[in-house]
Amino acid sequence: MIESPLAMKTVITLGPVPITAPVVVTWGLMAALTFGSWLATRSLKLAPSRSQTVFELIVEAIEGQIRDTMGVAPKPYLPLIGTLFLFILAANWSSLIPGIEPPTHCIETDIALALIVFFAVIFFGIRARGLAGYAKTFAEPSFLMIPLNLVETVTRTFSLFVRLFGNVMSGAFIIGIILSLAGLLVPIPFMGIELLIGAIQAYIFTVLAMVFIGSVVSEGGPARTKEGTES
Repeated sequence: MIESPLAMKTVITLGPVPITAPVVVTWGLMAALTFGSWLATRSLKLAPSRSQTVFELIVEAIEGQIRDTMGVAPKPYLPLIGTLFLFILAANWSSLIPGIEPPTHCIETDIALALIVFFAVIFFGIRARGLAGYAKTFAEPSFLMIPLNLVETVTRTFSLFVRLFGNVMSGAFIIGIILSLAGLLVPIPFMGIELLIGAIQAYIFTVLAMVFIGSVVSEGGPARTKEGTES
């Protein structure tokens, strides 16, 4: 019997709740990213060290991308966008560790990430425009567009996780097939390509998240009118 590619291996069981391998890897990645963030920020100095300079460049790059894509001051959105990018990047690259399947190979993880973006759009939209103002966005440019705009809200969330899941799963399958056929050393160049693809997918996901959030906060919201001059 052929095992489904969507099947997940149970590692441990907490009472009636099975803890699968993607969940364990996700916890490990979250712990590593949290610990790494603590190490990077525990002793910040006015005269930065080399490592602090690298981290500051990463933060500035993400801020610049938010500013360019969304047209707003980046500060309110940096924690969410930065965390999404770093987690997806780390999750995608975890496929290069022997015996580890990336959490983004699991469709449940990708759905959870897409739902985070879905609710973030609602949260930031209401915060920027108010509840009534956010509701009015579904009637733009006319009331006839309300059904289509509602459908679009759902379908773009669907497209987020399908795109991420499809690309990560296909990349993992290709590397696995090449490893089984060609041995350990031959696929090394393909692993470099896998790193690049993982970075591109993390970038695309976060840029789409910025586009979706920016579409509801880019006109007249507090995030723009109050902080836009700071950028």
